[in-house]
Amino acid sequence: MHPLSLNETRVLGALIEKEHTTPDQYPLSLNALTLACNQKSNRDPVLNLSEIDVQDSIDTLIKKGLISEVAFGSRVKKYRQRFGNTEFSEFSFSKKELAILCILFLRGPQTPGELRTRTNRLCEFSDVNDVDNTLKDFIERTGDNCLMQLPREPGKRESRYAHLFSGDDFSAYVHTPANSDHNTSTNASHTANHDERLNVLEQEVYQLKEDLTLLKQAWDDLNS
Repeated sequence: MHPLSLNETRVLGALIEKEHTTPDQYPLSLNALTLACNQKSNRDPVLNLSEIDVQDSIDTLIKKGLISEVAFGSRVKKYRQRFGNTEFSEFSFSKKELAILCILFLRGPQTPGELRTRTNRLCEFSDVNDVDNTLKDFIERTGDNCLMQLPREPGKRESRYAHLFSGDDFSAYVHTPANSDHNTSTNASHTANHDERLNVLEQEVYQLKEDLTLLKQAWDDLNS
């Protein structure tokens, strides 16, 4: 499989995330998928993709067999992921492995502690050791096809892990998080709660936009 671009991994990550966190709104329309890609929470880097940008990535991913189009009614097109654990996919992951890949697609390289906090809406890890064991088993099972451990950064207690579906260039994700000296477990918990609230609000906004789109299409159909 050819390396995936940042936009392509963002589209795939958003589809995987919404499939599990908001199944009643899945598959996603182009509008809903664009909003999911551009969320301010649980995304790094934060992007500002247009619907044209997202559609370009969708078209490429369809050609790669990683997304499929689903028709709803006469005009509405929606999209579902075929990346992992589907009848069409070459990849088979455990629930925890797919959750890890989803967060790596959405946020770039992460430590085991960060992965435990940020996968909490997708799966449940008992503790950081559970994450560590899952990562090591994942790498042992798949070799250098899916995941790698990055060299530990100076002054850091944990190494970060990165997915390998975009090649070996991780420069897009290199950054110094704000308040890194105070990144305690309390702050991690506060961030998770804040992200959760933002996710809920963003879901409500794009669902309202989706409903308005459907109402407009129904009105156009009645008057056509």
